[in-house]
Amino acid sequence: MNPWLAHWQQAGRSPAELGKVAVLMGGRSAEREVSLMSGAGVLKALRAQGVDAHGFDPAERDLCELRREGFAHCFIALHGRWGEDGTVQGALELLGIPYTGSGVLASSVAMDKIMTKRLWLADGLPTPAWRTVQSAAETLAAFQVLGSPMVVKPSREGSTLGLTKVTDAAQCEAAYALAARHDNEVLCEQFVSGDEVTVPVLGDGHHAVVLPTIRIVAPQGNYDYEHKYFTDDTQYLVPCGLPEGEEAAISALVLKAYRSIGCRGWARADVMIDARTRQPWLLEINTAPGMTGHSLVPMSAGADGISYEALCLGLLQSASLDATAPDNPPGSSGTPSRD
Repeated sequence: MNPWLAHWQQAGRSPAELGKVAVLMGGRSAEREVSLMSGAGVLKALRAQGVDAHGFDPAERDLCELRREGFAHCFIALHGRWGEDGTVQGALELLGIPYTGSGVLASSVAMDKIMTKRLWLADGLPTPAWRTVQSAAETLAAFQVLGSPMVVKPSREGSTLGLTKVTDAAQCEAAYALAARHDNEVLCEQFVSGDEVTVPVLGDGHHAVVLPTIRIVAPQGNYDYEHKYFTDDTQYLVPCGLPEGEEAAISALVLKAYRSIGCRGWARADVMIDARTRQPWLLEINTAPGMTGHSLVPMSAGADGISYEALCLGLLQSASLDATAPDNPPGSSGTPSRD
């Protein structure tokens, strides 16, 4: 049995002990539609296991209602800004409500692809060369340095939104304009041609474990928003078909990347493998991965014997806070009380 699953089946709190649970879904990001699909799946899975779970859309309700309505835990099924970027995590820290996934700092860093790359490079981890640009002219200059093909994308957006694969200098202006509509921080990245894989991770620190690698084969290599969520044209290969030693090396690399950012709970890292050298290159890490019918973490977990329902419950059981608040606020007198 997967060690992560075995741990939570043995030590996790029962559905009744988890109390009233909010599944945060929807939100205000460009990934709202996907988040609603993720949240619906999680909500159904938790309720099927006896969890007192309720959908909660921060775009329609104030987060302060979580405390007023007695929610004890939150499952974060939000994607993108105001959900995956540390903002909701910070609000839940202030409210004192444990939540799934990474804490404030790791969530914020992982959402910013440029900051993620800087941390990985500081730890000696491989990631493609890049440039930060603020205009179409700078995008053209980056293309001249990074070469063709080059990927232009928003630094703080997900689900391939605003992404363009540039193969000609004439495309630079439109590519920059598209990315800049999603974020004022635009990233130009050297394209790596080869196998595309994704590797989920579950757990905390040195107890974190990787799930089976998934190799992604998209039509014409175009793994865009539509092919991610709304078509069945993309192939997801698990087992991935890579040589055993290569898959093990990628798993070890992803674990280092996960720990470098300080992730906890779960995440999914995207990796490109250079077709010529077989060198793996880290692209990004997602700290609130999708949980839709097309999502890759449930697919990988299933290949390792973890059902969708067990995955959802285990993630909820792992919900935590960055820090436990003191019993007395600053400036108060007296000895802290203990239950």
